Amino acid sequence: MYKAKRILSMISVVLLIAVLAACGSTSGEETSDQEGAETEEQNKELSIGQINWAENIAVTNMWKVILEDKGYEVNLNNLNMGSTMKALEAGDLDASLEIWLPVQDANYLKEYQDSVNFSDATWFDNAKVGLIVPSYLEDINSIEDLNENKDMFNSEIVGFDPGAGTMEVTEEMMKEYGLEYELLASSEPAMLAEIDKAVENEEPIVAPLWSPHWVFSKHDLKFLEDPKETFGGVEKIHHATRQGFADDYPEVSEWLKNWKMDDKQIGELIEYVEGSEDPIEGARKWVEENEDLIGEWVK
Repeated sequence: MYKAKRILSMISVVLLIAVLAACGSTSGEETSDQEGAETEEQNKELSIGQINWAENIAVTNMWKVILEDKGYEVNLNNLNMGSTMKALEAGDLDASLEIWLPVQDANYLKEYQDSVNFSDATWFDNAKVGLIVPSYLEDINSIEDLNENKDMFNSEIVGFDPGAGTMEVTEEMMKEYGLEYELLASSEPAMLAEIDKAVENEEPIVAPLWSPHWVFSKHDLKFLEDPKETFGGVEKIHHATRQGFADDYPEVSEWLKNWKMDDKQIGELIEYVEGSEDPIEGARKWVEENEDLIGEWVK
């Protein structure tokens, strides 16, 4: 009898240990699953830098629409180029969608190449930067013509955001050509307003500008020849991300690498965004009309 009780007692202890072990295992699995779910949920939130340039506003809002349709939450942070790069380096920003290389943003590449991921992939391969004048200025066709016509332009080049790569290259260009001009910093909207005003009155104006840009469809403008090639030739537009982004967002990282647009597509997107009261609405309309193209990026 004693032996039987002892055996039963031992069996009970074994069963109790087994039950407790099973409960512990289940609890551990649930904890692990919860942690995984929480991590996945956290990785559904993205922060993208937005610079107050027409094409940048267009593409950041386009990607906000695309990613939110895929279940991500996207925050657009308005920053200038210098602040954007510092935020990427600090990990406070996930991505910046507009890096012009090999010339315009070369200084940023040199400074941040060890702390920020600059993608080898490009999304626009036919960009151009330089000084522009209205086409009705028939005798002004080269940067070399500017010093001979300082009075015509009041010795002023109407610029945009200080710290922008193109503004820095413009300053280098002025030294290279020995231009006795002042580069006026403001903002892209302010610069475009000055171009509008000048063209409306058929007055002279010279400004640094880039293509793709919607203003070329509004006004007849021409790039000045750049014999010293200070602005470079054809520029390509890349994107940049913070360190660790590809590990945290492998899916989005691949989508950004697949992203490609041509002149017509980016021009139409900018037109939709510029023509809407809310940029996100214009971007959403364009996305809805270009599902096949977007499907090639997010496959």
